[in-house]
Amino acid sequence: MNPYLSMCDDFGLFVHLNTKTELTKNRESILHFFESLRKAFPEMTDFESRENGEHVLEEDRDQGSHRWVALEPRRFVSGMMNPEELETADSFQERVLETAPFHLDLSPLDCDALDVVFAFDFLYAGNHDEVVAEALGISTSLEPLINLPGSRILHYEPQLMLALDEACRLQCRLNIETRTNAYQVRTSQYPESPISVYLTIRQYWGRQGAKSYAESYATQRKLLQEMAEQHIIPTVIKPLGETIANRQ
Repeated sequence: MNPYLSMCDDFGLFVHLNTKTELTKNRESILHFFESLRKAFPEMTDFESRENGEHVLEEDRDQGSHRWVALEPRRFVSGMMNPEELETADSFQERVLETAPFHLDLSPLDCDALDVVFAFDFLYAGNHDEVVAEALGISTSLEPLINLPGSRILHYEPQLMLALDEACRLQCRLNIETRTNAYQVRTSQYPESPISVYLTIRQYWGRQGAKSYAESYATQRKLLQEMAEQHIIPTVIKPLGETIANRQ
């Protein structure tokens, strides 16, 4: 069971493997990599090669729950949206991380950092920045600014980064992405779009020893869930969901 699906409109578990040099551009290697994933996950059938050099293999997005893998010039991204069970997403991510090095010539020397990310999306038709400010609050020293006569909040995207070890090579990042612009505030015409909350555990790879990508993923995923449940859900996710519900 995925406990996070009831807390937001969409939930995703992502992995970003960032490299120091560009990933292979060899057509045969790329196709072999995607073909190996398609065999393991037969519903991943939608392949696209984009003009910017990205290559994407994904499932049908209309399913609601879907997987994808994208190769960018200096990282690959794998993700699963709305998994019914977290273990299903974990199995997918571990398979990708075990498979990628063999097909893409990923040397540990070339790995810059591995990110494991929880993404919580809240659909809302209104001023996103205003909702975030109401849900999370603003420093008392800044309150006089938002209380100026006639003022309206145009941009409020709190973010925080923490070092979780003495060497600052294991890090946690919380950032909130809103999608309201000045035109929408001026006209009061707000399309329904997501407010996104991203919680990331990043492990810089240098001096990692012999740990594999899949092993590091398991460690980071466990820490990510602990951070989410102990700190982010009670202070960010639940207040944001309640504020949006009260406005609708």
